[in-house]
Amino acid sequence: MSRYSPAEIEARWQDAWEQASVFRAVRSEDKPKYYVLEMFPYPSGRIHMGHVRNYTMGDVIARHRIATGHNVLHPMGWDAFGMPAENAAMASGGHPKDWTYGNINDMRAQMKPLGLSIDWSREFATCDPEYYGQQQALFLDMLEAGLVYRKNAVVNWDPVDMTVLANEQVIDGKGWRSGAEVERRELTQWFFRISDMAGELLDALGDLDDWPAKVRLMQENWIGKSRGLQFSFSLIGGPEGFDRVEVYTTRPDTLMGASFIGISPDHPLARRLEEEDDALATFNAECRRGATTAEALETAEKRGYDTGLRVRHPFDTALELPVYVANFILMDYGTGAIFGVPAHDQRDFDFATKYDLPIITTFMPSEDAEDALAQAFVPPKTERVFYNRGFAGEAWQTGDAAIDAAIAFCEAQGVGQGVTRYRLRDWGLSRQRYWGCPIPVVHCDTCGVVPEAKDNLPVRLPDDVSFDQPGNPLDRHPTWRRTTCPACGGEARRETDTMDTFVDSSWYFARFTSPRAQTPIDMAEAEYWMNVDQYIGGIEHAILHLLYSRFFARAMHITGHLPASAVEPFDALFTQGMVTHEIYQTRDARGRPVYHLPEDVSDGRLADGSEVEVIPSAKMSKSKKNVVDPTTIISQYGADTARWFVLSDSPPERDVEWTAAGAEAAHRHLARVHRIVSDIAADTAEDASPEADEALLREMHKAIHDVSVGVESFGFNAVIARLYAFTATLSKSGAGTGAKRQAARALAQLMAPMTPHLAEELWHMLGGDGLVATAPWPKADPSMLVDDTVTLPVQINGKRRGEITVAQDAAKDAVEETALALDAVQRALDGAAPKKVIVVPGRIVNVVV
Repeated sequence: MSRYSPAEIEARWQDAWEQASVFRAVRSEDKPKYYVLEMFPYPSGRIHMGHVRNYTMGDVIARHRIATGHNVLHPMGWDAFGMPAENAAMASGGHPKDWTYGNINDMRAQMKPLGLSIDWSREFATCDPEYYGQQQALFLDMLEAGLVYRKNAVVNWDPVDMTVLANEQVIDGKGWRSGAEVERRELTQWFFRISDMAGELLDALGDLDDWPAKVRLMQENWIGKSRGLQFSFSLIGGPEGFDRVEVYTTRPDTLMGASFIGISPDHPLARRLEEEDDALATFNAECRRGATTAEALETAEKRGYDTGLRVRHPFDTALELPVYVANFILMDYGTGAIFGVPAHDQRDFDFATKYDLPIITTFMPSEDAEDALAQAFVPPKTERVFYNRGFAGEAWQTGDAAIDAAIAFCEAQGVGQGVTRYRLRDWGLSRQRYWGCPIPVVHCDTCGVVPEAKDNLPVRLPDDVSFDQPGNPLDRHPTWRRTTCPACGGEARRETDTMDTFVDSSWYFARFTSPRAQTPIDMAEAEYWMNVDQYIGGIEHAILHLLYSRFFARAMHITGHLPASAVEPFDALFTQGMVTHEIYQTRDARGRPVYHLPEDVSDGRLADGSEVEVIPSAKMSKSKKNVVDPTTIISQYGADTARWFVLSDSPPERDVEWTAAGAEAAHRHLARVHRIVSDIAADTAEDASPEADEALLREMHKAIHDVSVGVESFGFNAVIARLYAFTATLSKSGAGTGAKRQAARALAQLMAPMTPHLAEELWHMLGGDGLVATAPWPKADPSMLVDDTVTLPVQINGKRRGEITVAQDAAKDAVEETALALDAVQRALDGAAPKKVIVVPGRIVNVVV
């Protein structure tokens, strides 16, 4: 009997797949296509078991689809631009390109031993000039189509990294990498017009039936559709050019409870007033260094500055409301101005309490409720409340009805109009850094901002840059900025901002269909391969990456780079759980945690005997060193063990904890399968009963059915549990060699998506034709899924006393006769006739004595 040797087996079969080009994707009309894609990784240095789980899930789907007769595209690439490479260069004195491509080489070397069914011929990195040059071409086409524009905007500015940050990159008011206090600055930025598609992007979510409901809800909330009223307050004594303050509100039913006006520190009126008010200028500057997102501002201290200006209430012209500059109002939400209703908004309530402003109710829980509030009264808009200062004849209304009534009333009075707005703002893509895709425009003193000529693409990043000081090296490069204007031929300057890395990842799925094309995509290839049939990735990308990709697909269609059928690029989405591991730490002399790798810890101690503090399972993180290197696992147990374990321990949408004991158990099982099949392959005995053969083959067909259903529904842990059970049945079966070999070949095929190397070895032992990777998926015989017999419990006066086995279609009389013949029943009857025999077909027999 041969010994299970993963190192030998896995190298041999990976070479066989490579020689046969099994996973090379070529367009063909002979088979239905299937495109499976995992979100591509950032080349940060090393992969861990979290990556292994993600890619193994995609591999299971890809291999199963190959076996079911599909032409499968399963590519891999690298999301390679971004600040981490630039930070590493600043720290080490190296170059981002060297750091990035070095990491790609290391990570590829880690991934290949996993035996993934990837078409490596399509590999690219987003920092390849061949890729970002086509991205620049897309940008120019979108610019021409009006999907890109340039404007002054208030942005999050990291004063240490000296770059713009997205709202999501600001954590507790600090830059996510530098930790510096983020400031709000006004800069000239490039934007994609994603807000123009807000309604379409929102409405189309309803058709994404194969996306997780939570992802669709997250995008729905991010897009944020609302119906409200837009109108203006007349400004009293404002500076020249400012006679009104325009607001947008989703709660116009509360207008009669307004007690102040709040404007953003970046509102044009605030900026105009600070020119002549030093105290206000100081206040605004402090606000611009504070929180930068609506979520952060909700929890920040509410601060305001009374400008001394007042506005008139549109329905009570004798009422004048003070105008405050408030730190909790952002310019890019609504109009950058609000009317405060302290009685029905907790933020406004806190502000009004602090500055001793009136708190005026417009609705209450009941007619006799106290008008003085201890906190804001904010019931759901679907709840009926009593309106004491409403706009409709009915006093008792839901908020939704009252809002509609208020909009109708205000429109009838000529005070504003009902407006549908979206929370979604245009996508600012400018980043002030080197390691990104250069924005392909030039600045000419004669012609202004001019798109680069496509013949000059790619606009390549210069290699001779230094990171010895903060800021964008492109700004201080001695020659790179100097160029020729494509319009007039005169001297011009290149744009030194580079693109947000979300741009790079917003169309890579389309590029994979024709990665070597001299245009962004080859339309024939895109029409064949798109859409992505199954996309797999983390829930952390539920909003921005997926939303931006949906926008980009539409923009690519508008500019002629994708067919109309691909405007929703991902037909099905699966968000996998994380792989977790315990954290091991000690403390340094100052009490700060020092983290240790799992391989450095044995029985809760380090090699020097120091005891470690164990923190329960957490997401694998390089900073906490609770990562498991798949290379170590593969060298010890083999790739199939790693694959089997990450799929087996919990449903794929939930987290799975990596443990050494679990890996060892997985390895022992695979070795057992190898031993069982080796014995069957070597066995020549044919003696067995037909009943035993039939019983084994019946279980085989049931396993084929259950595994097929499980793979197609992402029930990988259930699939593996079923394979454990089938293996146990096979090992104990008294069937003959022919039936056992047939069942063992089926076992090899069913294991192939999960443990492809071992499956190939088993298939080869059993004399299977060709490679199991390309063998047709086994089909379950429906007639074998239904048992010919059924075992029924037999009760006597409601208590179980035995069981009988009868034909599945046995008549009721035959079932009664068999049950009454049981020894236990005969003893209970003691020669008498039963009072009653109740037969529930297929379920139970109850004898009443």
